[in-house]
This record gives sequence, C-alpha cells and structure tokens, in this order.
Amino acid sequence: MKSEEEWSEVFRNFLTEAQESDPAHELGHVERVVRNARQLTQGEGADWSVVFPAAWLHDCVFVAKDSPLRKEASRLSADQAVSFLRDRGYPLAEWEALHHAIAAHSFSANITPRTLEARVLQDADRIDALGAVGLSRCLMLGGHMGTALMSPVDPFCENREPDDARYTIDHFYRKLLKLENTMQTAAGRDLARERSDVLRSFLAQLRKEVI
Repeated sequence: MKSEEEWSEVFRNFLTEAQESDPAHELGHVERVVRNARQLTQGEGADWSVVFPAAWLHDCVFVAKDSPLRKEASRLSADQAVSFLRDRGYPLAEWEALHHAIAAHSFSANITPRTLEARVLQDADRIDALGAVGLSRCLMLGGHMGTALMSPVDPFCENREPDDARYTIDHFYRKLLKLENTMQTAAGRDLARERSDVLRSFLAQLRKEVI
C-alpha cells in the first residue's frame, strides 16, 4: 500500500502533467490548500483519509473563471476525483463523503457543506484566497484575465455594485471580504480574520495613494 508521501507524488504528477490551470489555481495553490486542510483537520478532528485526497484533487478539472460552466467546476472535479482514485485503487470507503467535500468547496457552486470534512476543505480553500497570498493571487488573476485594476469612478465600490468582470479591485468587495463570514470551523475563522485584516490594510493604503 502506498504511503501518504507516495500518494502525494501521484497527485502532484497528475495535476502537473494532465491539467490546465490559471495563475491563481496552479500547483502551489493546491499544495497550500493541502497544508491548510491538514492544520484544520488536526484542530477539528476530521477524517484525514477523506480530506487528504479531496484537498489534492479539489480543482482537478479546470474551468476558467469567465466560463459559463464555472458554477459546475467543483462538481466536475468531484466526479473526476472519484474516477481517478478508483482507477488507481485508492483505499477509501467513503466515496460519497469525498465527492461531497469537493463539490461543496466552491464559492460559486453555493453548496452547503454537510460534513465536517466538507467544512474543513471549504475553509482550507478559502483561507488561501485571503492574506498576502490571496492578495497576490487576485492581482495575478486580474492581470491574466486582462481586467483593469480599478474603476476610475468610485474605485472602492461605495455607491455601486462590484463588477469583478471589469475591475480587479472589485473582487475584494464581491467575494474576498465576504469569506471571513463564511468560515465553517473555529480554526478557519481565526485564520480568516487575521488574513482578512491584510486585505483591509492593503485597501486602506491603496485608497491613500489614489484618492
């Protein structure tokens, strides 16, 4: 039977060789989510045999942020993950738990996590959208997609609805600053609060420089 390290290498090779990604969802993101998930699993007492493969394969089907199929990305990844793991003889009894954890992790899918493992994975993924890493990922993805940095009128969304399809900074208001209040675990809430403060500090400094 393969060790955790050996399975990690299997997952790493699969994601590197077979999958597309964007600058915010490359292998580094996945590895950070795995680390976050391990920390939360230890704190919350979740089943690592489910969380471990789910964290590695949560984005194994790439769907671009601007694709009309974006809301289906997590379900597609869940289907692919189950197929991949079964084909390779991964020792897991709770296939439905794995599928649900991956399907429910996505912000855009809007699926309520109903298991501890799903709550842990959702928090682990969202934590990586916050803090210095989350800030960097947001700006990289905005550049990759060709969106303007900010609106020339009301850049901090004080009197308009955020439009992150046009302006990168709007993504903070449309999604990132809301994540803190969606955390499902106590440890996740603590990490999200600390990392959200980084985003708020950045926006405060940006405001001083542009207004």
